[in-house]
Amino acid sequence: MRFHSSILPLSEIANGLRSGKLSAVGLVEDCIAKRNDTLDAYKSWRPDVAMSMAALADQAFSDQKDLGALQGIPISLKDLYAVRDMEVYAGSPRLLPDTLQREGPLVGKLRQQRAVFTGKTHTVEFAFSGLGLNSHWGTPRNPWDNAVHRVPGGSSSGAGVSLIEGSAILAFGSDTAGSVRIPASLTGAVGLKTTHGRWPLAGIVPLSPTLDTPGLLARTADDMLFAFAAIDPQIQRSYGALLDQANHLDTGEIVIATAEPKLWQDCGPGIAEAVDTALSELSRHGVKIIDLPIPEVADAIELAHAGNVVAYELGEFLKSELPEWLGTLDPVVASRLKDGVAISVEEYQRRCLLLEKLQRTAHSHFERCDVIASPTVAVTAPTVKEVSTVSGHRPHNMAILRNTCAGNSLGLCAITLPIGLDASGIPVGLQLMGENGQDEKLICIASYIERLIGNRAERVGPAPIISS
Repeated sequence: MRFHSSILPLSEIANGLRSGKLSAVGLVEDCIAKRNDTLDAYKSWRPDVAMSMAALADQAFSDQKDLGALQGIPISLKDLYAVRDMEVYAGSPRLLPDTLQREGPLVGKLRQQRAVFTGKTHTVEFAFSGLGLNSHWGTPRNPWDNAVHRVPGGSSSGAGVSLIEGSAILAFGSDTAGSVRIPASLTGAVGLKTTHGRWPLAGIVPLSPTLDTPGLLARTADDMLFAFAAIDPQIQRSYGALLDQANHLDTGEIVIATAEPKLWQDCGPGIAEAVDTALSELSRHGVKIIDLPIPEVADAIELAHAGNVVAYELGEFLKSELPEWLGTLDPVVASRLKDGVAISVEEYQRRCLLLEKLQRTAHSHFERCDVIASPTVAVTAPTVKEVSTVSGHRPHNMAILRNTCAGNSLGLCAITLPIGLDASGIPVGLQLMGENGQDEKLICIASYIERLIGNRAERVGPAPIISS
């Protein structure tokens, strides 16, 4: 059965599959019809695999087998995830060795539920940039600009594009300094960075084991709530129970902190204004907004500017596991890696200790608030031309990572919600950072906020390229 999947909540799609009103094959046919070649979301677009998996899901439904909430749901996966029948390149020009082609627990759980894989979305080479460039395979186009090729955000560069064009209903990415939240924000999607260690990293090519987190992009916060309940290995409640928790939140008891001023400085035209507008709307609904400076945020940003531990850990991984790949790195990636590997072991250890200290002290601020709010990305999506050189890439990359990197360094969970458009017509995200391990609480608050002020369709509308 064919239908327009983009207009239905994920929970209704799941119910439609179980009632027989919808079919997994029909969902995939809809995804195939909506795939836009000019946007180039995928490194490996596999409608053949998707149709085969959809047929198996439909057969299971016919046999009265309900194997999980995501049965029959089309999902894209970042080209860091090992997926059978879809080779891993990690954005590099060469196929990775067999040791990195073994599926991990997250993909295994999706298979157990009879989810459907549409393909592998583009990533920055070894996920090492927040802009989304890839000189080897191409850079997906941000669907919000008809005139010029703007970056979609990275490193999960194809993930948000796959959702906005409608070729997938959920998208898996990874987040080390913002690599889920940035592309979600710049394409108008919802993006979740889970607490470090909550979701398993096995079967995902590493960038920085100290900071890497699997993440998920969805069309709405409610879709995210549904998917989180289906995927999370620690959760003890169903989607219905989580939804009930979200529905029964008291606006008067929700406390949102506007954090360190650094997160609000030097924002592009219309960005801080859009976030301020959303927070003002929440305040009128009764949500308490407080000014709570959090100095650890500024310290985390300063550490990120110094290189954090990411480049060092990526360098060690490549030298030990993929030495032959060092000679073919994208010039921008190679330049950034060179800076990181130049530090001593002692300096690396010092940075690790500093991260631990920042995480301990940041924890205390959540005694006064539930979440910390800021613009997700402080700048508009630059054009590919602006950031294609080493000299052009560096300042734009630091600017685009500034507001998200703190969440990783401080050990927080975080989510971004689309709340408006900037002066260039690019989506603006509201970032909410929650206490370590409080992922369920964070998602419930995000879902509740979405119902108060509106979802993507209501706040940003359709992307110009999609609607033209």
